[in-house]
Amino acid sequence: MKMVDVGQKIISKREAVVEGRVCLKPSIILAIKNKRIPKGDVLEAAKLAGILAAKKTPFLIPLCHPIPTEYVNIEFSLGREEIKIKTTVRARAKTGVEMEAFTATAISALTIYDMCKALDREITISGIRLLKKTGGKGGKYMSNLEVKG
Repeated sequence: MKMVDVGQKIISKREAVVEGRVCLKPSIILAIKNKRIPKGDVLEAAKLAGILAAKKTPFLIPLCHPIPTEYVNIEFSLGREEIKIKTTVRARAKTGVEMEAFTATAISALTIYDMCKALDREITISGIRLLKKTGGKGGKYMSNLEVKG
């Protein structure tokens, strides 16, 4: 194993957008909306955990380059039986920010699970995937599976 040498790469503006889903019972979604989960505000905790995770990605993923993240945003969309998580990460770097966006999304989802598990043992986390990537030699990638909303 070895870390990829990015020393000769040119710094460019990078962005990655990743989404994921957490499926819960409708009663738990309602409790989250009304901030009635015993552990506290689920979405604020999940957002903070995701942002912190993005910043700590090279400590969690072996051989991942440390990147000076400039922007991390995590949005939640609550449906009847699911919470959609959409994470955007931006940086000027020699390598992409996909791993930071994936890590932030996954940790946000796990935080939702942790805060709600006592109330719903059938929570599922799924569909964590790259929606968009820009910057670098590879240019722009846009998923043809992107779900609006």
